[in-house]
Amino acid sequence: MINFEKELKNFQPSLEVEEAEAAIYNHDLTDVTDIITEILRDVRQNGQQLRQ
Repeated sequence: MINFEKELKNFQPSLEVEEAEAAIYNHDLTDVTDIITEILRDVRQNGQQLRQ
């Protein structure tokens, strides 16, 4: 049988996960709100150009 307590003591997270975590938390990432704001700004600008 697997001794889960022993396995958990030996567990070490992979460096890739830690690097990815640092990249996610330390960078200002674009979220859905930013994308929608940009789309609306483009639509308004294009709408004004079409009216002229």
